This record gives sequence, C-alpha cells and structure tokens, in this order.
Amino acid sequence: MARNVLFITADQWRGECLSCLGHFVQTPNLDALAAHGVLFTNHFANTAPCGPSRASIHTGVYQHEHGVTFNHVPLSARYTNWALEARRAGHDPVLFGYTDTTLDEGQQDSYPDGVLPGLAPLVQLGKDIWEPLEWVDWLVAKGYPAPDTPADLYRKTRPRSDTDERNDIAPALEVPAELHDTYFMVENVLDYIRDRSGWCVHLSLLRPHPPWTAPEPYNRMYPPGDLPFPNRAADPDNEAKQHPFLAYALNRKYQRLSRDDASRRQWQSSYYGLMTEVDHNLGRLFDELKRSGAWNDTLVVFTSDHGEQIGDHWLIGKFGYFDESFHVPMIVFNPAPEARQHRGQRINAFTEGVDITPTLLDWLGVEIPEQCRGASLLPATTSGNLGDHWRTEAHWEFDFSYFQAGDALRVSTGESRLAVVRDENSKYVHFPALPDVFFDLADDPGESFNLASDPRYRSRVEEASRKLQSWFGHRATA
Repeated sequence: MARNVLFITADQWRGECLSCLGHFVQTPNLDALAAHGVLFTNHFANTAPCGPSRASIHTGVYQHEHGVTFNHVPLSARYTNWALEARRAGHDPVLFGYTDTTLDEGQQDSYPDGVLPGLAPLVQLGKDIWEPLEWVDWLVAKGYPAPDTPADLYRKTRPRSDTDERNDIAPALEVPAELHDTYFMVENVLDYIRDRSGWCVHLSLLRPHPPWTAPEPYNRMYPPGDLPFPNRAADPDNEAKQHPFLAYALNRKYQRLSRDDASRRQWQSSYYGLMTEVDHNLGRLFDELKRSGAWNDTLVVFTSDHGEQIGDHWLIGKFGYFDESFHVPMIVFNPAPEARQHRGQRINAFTEGVDITPTLLDWLGVEIPEQCRGASLLPATTSGNLGDHWRTEAHWEFDFSYFQAGDALRVSTGESRLAVVRDENSKYVHFPALPDVFFDLADDPGESFNLASDPRYRSRVEEASRKLQSWFGHRATA
C-alpha cells in the first residue's frame, strides 16, 4: 500500500464547533470524517497565536523549548520537524497554504521564505491579504477581473437587500463561493493528487480566520439574531476584576470587543459561515478520494492552530488562558483495516498539538525524533484508547511580551508570560510575576471566578502548581 497523508489545518477554529458535538454550526463532512475515524474531544493547542502554535505542531516541541513566542520569531534550526523527517525517509511533503514559519538565519538560503523546512510549497496563500498573487492569477484565468487592490478579494462586499438590512444579515463577499480562497485551495489539491499515489499533502486553510466576510450563501446561514449570547460578565469592568492581565487586555483596542452587539453578531455569523464553507469544500476533497480509491490509503488529520474568543469574556482574538482560545478540533481517520473496529470512537483523554508530528511520522513508518514531547495518536484508532499512562492534563503557554505590558503590569519582558495546566475539573494558570489563576471547572465551566487566593482551594492550587513544574521538567506522556 502506498500510504498518503492529508494533513489539514483550518485557522482559528474553536473546538466545540462541529455539529456532531451538538453545536449549531453545520459541518456534515467533518462529522462524517469523525464517524469514520476518531474524534479527540479534549484537544488543545500548546500556545498562540499562529506562528508559535504551528512551531509546536510541526516540531512536537513545547514553546518554552522552541522559543517561538510570537509570529515572525525564528524557529531554531536545531529542531527538526515532521516534513524534514519524512523527506529524509524518501517522501515528498508538499504545502498548499502557509505555515507561518520564520526561518533561522542559517536556513534562509536553503528553504523558501516563510515555509516550514522540508515542505515544498506548491501553492502559497496565507494571511497577507495584500498579496494573494496565485489566487489572483487563478481568478483571472477563470475570467474574473483582477481587483485594483488585491485585499478587496477578502473584504469587498455586495450591496445588501432591504430584507437583509432589516434582518441585520451580514453582507456577502463580492467574490462568489466557487471562486473564493477556500475553493481555490481545495481545487489545487484536487489537481495535485489526481493520478498520484504515495503523496504527502499539508493543506493549510486560512478560514475561519478574519477577515470575517463570507460569500453567498454562507453569509446568511446563521442569522445574527439567532446566535447565542457570549460567555461573559455583565460588562468589561466586571470581567476585568478577575486578573490584572485580563484587565490590561480589556483595555487594549484590538483585544476588547466593542459593546456594539450588532457588529459582534455579524462577525459571529460570518465566522460560523466560513466554517461551513470550509466543511463543504473538504467534502469535495473527501468525495474525490473515495471516488478514486485513494481514501483507503490516506491518513486524514484535521485540526486547527488555535481558537477564537469572538466576544467571550469581552475579548476578541486568541491569547491568554481561556479555553475558547486553545480548545480546538482534532479528527484522525486511519484507513487501515485494523482501525475498522473503532471507527466513530470519541476519545476524551487530553491531546495536544505536540502529538501531531508523532502521529504523521508513525503513519509513514518514520522514526519519531527524540525531541518530540507528544506521542502518536494512531494507537487510539486501532485500540479505542490511548493507554493507562497517557497524560491526564492539557498544557499550554502564552507569551504576552509583544503586548508591551511591562510598565502597566510592572513585569519584565521575561516575566510577560503565563503557563496553564488544565485537567477535567480544574485549570491553574501561573504567572512568574503576577497573581495566579485557578478555576474549579466542575462548578464554573465558564471560567468566571478566580479562586487562586481562596483558602478553601489552597491544597488544589498547590497540587496544580507541582504538576505544572513537573511538566516543565519532564515529558507529558509516558
């Protein structure tokens, strides 16, 4: 069997946003993938935003080791990655999209700018909405006029009808869905895999990352008036009482969501619409794999680099310590016959971004590097569980030195960070020079009440602190 890999990341996709989990967003094709594979319900990113998180995903290494603290911070050449290891073993890993990798100085003459070493970039389309050059060329070849400003492809909208105006329906993107960036990316993957075998594709989709403007019909699938209210305090001032870091974030223009609920609802509507658009296009890809027979030879992994606050706790973006920013989907479809017995399994054990590199290499039969802090998820697809010695917590970090919060919070650059250990019933957040945070998730799943200084929780806080320190010193898995 010539083994294929289809490794898919969607950018900024919250973990609960799958209809098979009871969420209102419609994801029939991802639901079907989960029904044929294994859905890991407690999967967490190891950091945010995109660049740091993907560094952990691609290397299997935690942030405090690889040192990528924000986008455009170089990933040290001393760390290998799944693509380099696969290529050394004779595979040809290719990229459709982006990896947000800033190269180490010694690698800049050896690898394409901004691309994870080891990946051959066949179609590059990332978050630089000002230069979607390959998409523009494709559009022009399809007869669509080239825009005067390329960024208009992401943000120029059609006029709204009177009915849409009255119902506050989000404006539709001018570009039609059959020419949108998600369709374009999937179409290029379809062209590549046709009549090939033994391929290794990383499809890195931008959506549902902003700009939050969806094409027809996805802009109207989730009427703003029907959307749930955010998980938040009565007002930002009350929310800010939880912790000094949160208070600082809520005073930042680009972190606090406006009190304008009409805008918030339209953004949410488009955010969820872009998810369903991704799902529909992945359905085209999955259907072709099944039609060609390649489905029976292809490991499919679907996940995201991080989540999105989109109004919860009065925040927008991805950062800090709340689950909304770090809980992401994770689906693994193993086509091997020995996985048939456990199709549709849901695994509630905690899995992390660092588990992805071992999983991909395990499928390809490539030795997993010693640096990897995670472990392969493939055993769960053939046994229905991850074993008795699997981790019992999720871990993540966030470096906020780029906030330049030092003066306001009275912390140094090196102290501008946090680390989290989260288990089934609690979450502990450690700051080197600020008060800690502790949530009793059994009683407070919305993470509203910081109990770190409550004497009744002292023993639990101390135990969580010991676990976090142990994690810093040891691997998270057996």
